[in-house]
Amino acid sequence: MQFTSFEFLIFFPVVVLLYYGIPKRLRQLWLLLASYYFYMSWNAKYGILILASTVITYLCALVMGRIQAKGVQSKTKCSVILIVAIVSNMALLVFFKYFYFLHDTIATICSVFGVKMGTPSLEIVLPVGISFYTFQALGYTIDVYRGTVKAERNFIRYALFVSFFPQLVAGPIERSKNLLWQIEKMKYQRMWSFDKITRGLLLMLWGFFMKMVIADRAAVLVNQVFDMYYLFGGVALLIASVLFAVQIYCDFASYSTIAMGAAKILGIELMVNFEAPFFSTSIRELWRRWHVSLSSWFRDYLYIPMGGSHCSKIRKYFNTMITFLASGFWHGASWHFVVWGAIQGIYIIVEDLLEPLWKWFDCVFHIRWKTLVCQFCRGICTFLLFAFSFVFFRADSVKDAIYYLQRIFQNFDVWSLFDESIFYLGLDRKEMSVLLFGILILLIVDACYAKKRMLFDTLVKEQCLIVQYVIVAILLVMVLVFGVYGEGYDASQFIYFQF
Repeated sequence: MQFTSFEFLIFFPVVVLLYYGIPKRLRQLWLLLASYYFYMSWNAKYGILILASTVITYLCALVMGRIQAKGVQSKTKCSVILIVAIVSNMALLVFFKYFYFLHDTIATICSVFGVKMGTPSLEIVLPVGISFYTFQALGYTIDVYRGTVKAERNFIRYALFVSFFPQLVAGPIERSKNLLWQIEKMKYQRMWSFDKITRGLLLMLWGFFMKMVIADRAAVLVNQVFDMYYLFGGVALLIASVLFAVQIYCDFASYSTIAMGAAKILGIELMVNFEAPFFSTSIRELWRRWHVSLSSWFRDYLYIPMGGSHCSKIRKYFNTMITFLASGFWHGASWHFVVWGAIQGIYIIVEDLLEPLWKWFDCVFHIRWKTLVCQFCRGICTFLLFAFSFVFFRADSVKDAIYYLQRIFQNFDVWSLFDESIFYLGLDRKEMSVLLFGILILLIVDACYAKKRMLFDTLVKEQCLIVQYVIVAILLVMVLVFGVYGEGYDASQFIYFQF
């Protein structure tokens, strides 16, 4: 069930009405049942996987909690239990997500030595959201091992933590310290809050706008150019690569925003997953703002345990590369995702190596890096570097990505900017104007967040009542008239469903 589907427009109001209508003691159970229905609407068999992951991590955390309470050789025993939880959950993830990738890689290596491997007869379908709920469950288990949270004894509460439907399929990847206690307090929460409901609806509206007006419209041009990149000149390829960065941002951020809004209506506060990343002035800063729940997960559970930055420079760079390679591999079972992750690591390392050079420039030429012009130029450079790296993310293979980038520089037909050929890339003049207007609105909203840390709901609520109505009316009209329901467009699933 997608947020943009007709089924969800029926499902969600029913869930909310019953949530606030039934006795408080039944709320957790009701949301758990609703979450499993939401997830199993794609494929009923998926429910077995998420239940297996939930039971394994629940039992392992419970055993660790009891061992820690006794305090006798708890560290060693808990380490064994933690390894069991990690290995069993990662085994499920590897089998369903990376089986074909590993088989093809091994087959390629074997072919070098003259050994041929047969084609696997298994037909494995990737369960939606498996990477997200697996990481969320493992994060909780590691937190229990570290003693930062207590093991949850109530299975219904913990099962709801793993499967909470607004953020289940594409994040944000919540932490137990933030979500579990909010689930627990459902029993004592008052009936409903008008302010939270209106704020939640505003966030959902903004999420639908980003998805249906910007992301899905940009996808029309992006898909056409990337699918036949060998037919287009450098300008078209450059436009498509820039728009894909915008598309994936709006697509992914829209899901997280709709999830935040839906959860807020139910009285739950989810973490902010995107913090106006395109207003960053360095790749390092961009990654602190992009997919915050995943990047912070890798930081806390991989980068820091390996030594983080509190070690030699060589080791720090090694830790950085391993973390970003793992992030790339998490995104997809293909080498072009791994290369994309490696590029992010290289960006971070090069930035660190060049930092003394920028300080030298500052001392010699007295450059004011914090002026508006410098910040703008650094922001544009950061965005373009990030957009170019996403060519590897979007392409079907590393070879295709390299050839795509080569064509940008070798066949840069600048004259196509003036002969209106850009309006034959899938979007005509009217549709391109709608897309650019939507991006302009996006930049204004993100600028407010970058400047004042103000989310869309707060931004609207600060205006007078008439302005609030105007903003809501404009977004509603754009979603209904220019969204995926417009002529020639079909609803498309969120990009991160495949991860």
